[in-house]
Amino acid sequence: MTSFLTAARTEQENVPYDTGRLCVFSGTSNPSLTTEIATYLGVTDGPRVCKRFADGELYIQIQQSIRGCDVFLIQPTCAPVNDNLMELLIMVDACRRASARQVTAVIPYYGYARADRKTAGRESITAKLTANLLVKSGVDRVLAMDLHSAQIQGYFDIPCDHIYGSPVLVDYLSAQDLGEVVVVSPDVGGVARARAFAKQMKDAPLAIIDKRRSAHNVAESLTVIGDVAGKTAVLIDDMIDTGGTICAGAKLLRSQGAKRVLACASHPVFSPPACKRLSEEGLFEQVVVTNSIPIAPERSFPQLKILSVANMLGEAIWRIHEESSVSSMFR
Repeated sequence: MTSFLTAARTEQENVPYDTGRLCVFSGTSNPSLTTEIATYLGVTDGPRVCKRFADGELYIQIQQSIRGCDVFLIQPTCAPVNDNLMELLIMVDACRRASARQVTAVIPYYGYARADRKTAGRESITAKLTANLLVKSGVDRVLAMDLHSAQIQGYFDIPCDHIYGSPVLVDYLSAQDLGEVVVVSPDVGGVARARAFAKQMKDAPLAIIDKRRSAHNVAESLTVIGDVAGKTAVLIDDMIDTGGTICAGAKLLRSQGAKRVLACASHPVFSPPACKRLSEEGLFEQVVVTNSIPIAPERSFPQLKILSVANMLGEAIWRIHEESSVSSMFR
């Protein structure tokens, strides 16, 4: 158990887990994470059938009674996002029709999060549409981790608990011999995230990369605002997709005299050619991510370090089940 979570459990240290009415079910997008969460809670990943018909339609059946239970469905809506989202919606519907007392969608990675506003005419705000679909399917509440932007929490007309992977990342980095650290935001939009991360890193100084984007998934880093010379630069973002932004930032930091460069992100989306870019020799000392999204063995590389957020998600699930504070985990 990570140190921050040990502290979070102190207020409830004499309260045993009573999991009689708590049920956890995994979707197919990240079953290994569900297994870890279930182990933390002392329950089993509930039995269910998930298969496809010949025409590609999904069939899902919950194979135990959940009448009157608190059901937690764990399904990051990562690639293939449409399949995983539809699977989650069908799971919710199955649970509603099985008379579950409450259904919580646990979404460690929320797909379509970057489509959170209109940047041009005649565009969809797909992050809001996704929230509407979940609400209409019958979800009672949502537990999400590191949403791309804070306003997405308000897209839901039901309770939405928003937790952060940063304590797990900070615990890991704090145990490393990094020397003098500067936390770097890869763009102006991530300054609030980087500032909060720097505060957790014993009030480390902050630097910002001024970036201009010419097209989707294409970024050009221009200059560094702040002093990084001779320091260990920790680039922090919510996700790494193609790796263009964070790799361009790392090259710029190296040119500005950064002694070491590490990348940290909660969500390893790793669309091609991310792994090739991130593994470039001499660019990153480490790329530290969480297991919110599963990483296939063929997408691994020597600098990659994967941290588990299972215990943190498990603790949040327990607190929701017990109707106690989730936010107090992060104080």
